[in-house]
Amino acid sequence: MPRVSLALPFALLGACGAFDGALPRAGRSAASRVARAPARMATIERPAMVELPNLDGALPDCPRTEWNSDGMDIAAEQQKLKAMGLPACPLEIVATPQENAQGAAYFTENAERLRALLREHGTLWLKGFDLTKDEAGFHRFYDSIGLSPCLDPIHTSGLRAFASARDAVYQEVNKQSLAGHYIGLHNEATTKKTARFGAFVCFKPASVRGGEFFIADGAAIFRDMRTDVLKRLYERKVRISVSNLDLDVLGALGPLKEGAMDAVKGLVQQVVAPKFDMDLEMLYGADGKAMRLQAIEEVQSPVNRHPETGIPVWFCNVHNHARYLRDRRPCTVPEVGMTDVYLGDLSPVAAEDLDHINEVSHRNIATCAMAPGDVLLVDNYRVLHGRDIFEGERYHAVSWFDGWKSDVSSVVGDGGKPGNALNKLINSLIK
Repeated sequence: MPRVSLALPFALLGACGAFDGALPRAGRSAASRVARAPARMATIERPAMVELPNLDGALPDCPRTEWNSDGMDIAAEQQKLKAMGLPACPLEIVATPQENAQGAAYFTENAERLRALLREHGTLWLKGFDLTKDEAGFHRFYDSIGLSPCLDPIHTSGLRAFASARDAVYQEVNKQSLAGHYIGLHNEATTKKTARFGAFVCFKPASVRGGEFFIADGAAIFRDMRTDVLKRLYERKVRISVSNLDLDVLGALGPLKEGAMDAVKGLVQQVVAPKFDMDLEMLYGADGKAMRLQAIEEVQSPVNRHPETGIPVWFCNVHNHARYLRDRRPCTVPEVGMTDVYLGDLSPVAAEDLDHINEVSHRNIATCAMAPGDVLLVDNYRVLHGRDIFEGERYHAVSWFDGWKSDVSSVVGDGGKPGNALNKLINSLIK
């Protein structure tokens, strides 16, 4: 993976964002490094640190998903991506001792440069910064770079508890009950809500082994997928099931069964589903099991246009959510938490199409063995992420953002809709 230090003047990026000189171009070897002029040691005087606000209960909701997928000529868009080429993803940025010594000031001074590189590459892998080795320092980092924090798009699901609510830092999936569960590629998104950016931080790698974080460029997956498969999925759309509720016990009710099934479905639809704010439809038998009630998202496109650059991207959680793929890799999720993916009319996605999605996804995966303090700053519309299985104790965390503070109109206040109560309750039951 190419590496770069921002110690060089930003002018070296060249006109119109094109890379020249010392900065790596797409296709250069992973060992590419930036040539440095000899640095003169100097005493760095840090500015006084302003106390950061306590964000517990004060985060704005995750923003609405920005859909722009209509009218795509899939074959033509793929050819454009192949012709233009894609830069390395992620781009490694390794701190010099001088840059590390600057602390938060480094990120304040280089915010615009980092923002431009993130737009170009989709992910920045920040290494060698001591500032980001604890929650408070991580908060200082993202505040200094100018990011605006928000709630997780599925905040109430209980999948992630806050590691530090005052710093808007969520636990990644570190629970021992899910250590043996492989998390496939996905955007942190639902049909309804999507975080604009995410910052994943390593505080402690898995103490025994595994747990590597990985990412893949959604533009590269779009480019590399077989045109017939991508076009078929685009035209037929997809629906994602996020939960199963097996109600076989109702079968013993005889003539009362149908009424009981309707009553349970109505109760879940009216009382439980709204808590997750995902526009879920409760349906029986979508997967062929008549007594299984599934919570299924609305019809969505598997592709999207990036909201800033307009480039087409694979924007779909099939690799993680398809049961066919989950059944063929390590999975420790209980049945109630099992997911699946259907076509827009609720017919199954062909196994050969899922195999192809899996193959193209893995071809584009970049595995990131993160050290304490490492941060992966991710464009969540462009780049998908996942996590390998692990053994031992692991502490990775993440914060979500609705954009850059200079661009976001929302103000941190009482925006804790949908709030922390259900999140805390669910997490108290999951060990």
